[in-house]
Amino acid sequence: MKTTLNLQGRLVSIDKPLIMGILNLTDDSFYDGGKYNTIDSAIIRAEEILEEGGDIIDIGACSTRPGAILVPKEEEIERIIPVLREIRKRFPNAIISIDTVWAEVVKQTIDNGANIINDISGGQFDQELFKQVALSKAPYVLMHTPSTPDIMQKNTTYENLYLDICKYFSQKINLLKQEGVMDIILDLGFGFGKTIEQNYELMRRMDEFMVFEMPILTGISRKSMIYKALKITVEESLNSTTALNTIALEKGTKILRVHDVKEAVQTRDIIELVKGNIQTKI
Repeated sequence: MKTTLNLQGRLVSIDKPLIMGILNLTDDSFYDGGKYNTIDSAIIRAEEILEEGGDIIDIGACSTRPGAILVPKEEEIERIIPVLREIRKRFPNAIISIDTVWAEVVKQTIDNGANIINDISGGQFDQELFKQVALSKAPYVLMHTPSTPDIMQKNTTYENLYLDICKYFSQKINLLKQEGVMDIILDLGFGFGKTIEQNYELMRRMDEFMVFEMPILTGISRKSMIYKALKITVEESLNSTTALNTIALEKGTKILRVHDVKEAVQTRDIIELVKGNIQTKI
């Protein structure tokens, strides 16, 4: 199992799991849409992520909630680049991830200081994406999804959920390695083309995906698999998100992608304290 990420020559340890804070530059994300769609508000959010102990800022300019329509690459670039440049200028040591499915967005964001590419498509929506990721030499988050967000919840039938996703990862990993991408992180794709029951099956079986010997990123923050299952609102779903994040960490997750950074950092740190991996500060 890899214990570091290579960020363009800078090695970052993942022995202690990393917390990735979400920065949505969209009007229509399911939880925080419209809150950070100006440069000033985005910078405030980036600073908040870092001050609360977040390790990675994940910038996205396209909502991928069920039913959403993909944003054209030109619009993503227009939204992301000014924010990325300002964050890089103000926080030169920050680790910045870009949430995109487009090869041209990969190129332009890496050229402007991004470190990681977080792709929900598995390279399905842009045939040039894998080649561009290889050229970028950035760690790549490979997520499982059966189709685009607008129709993915119409496609939740699997012969065998675990084996089908393993087959998907095996095929994509092979293609990525042929292109020269070696730093690969797996994301099981909670909420992407899966029923609530299937999401919880994946949570139970998460540790079985360690067979790939690659780090796992888990993004379940305030998702409908939580609030619909418990019949609560998304605003009421923090405690349940924390519970699932705890389970994910216990099952070996190396990166948690979250809206609520402070709570995720505390969850990670208390688990590390119990394991004896970090010491208390008195």
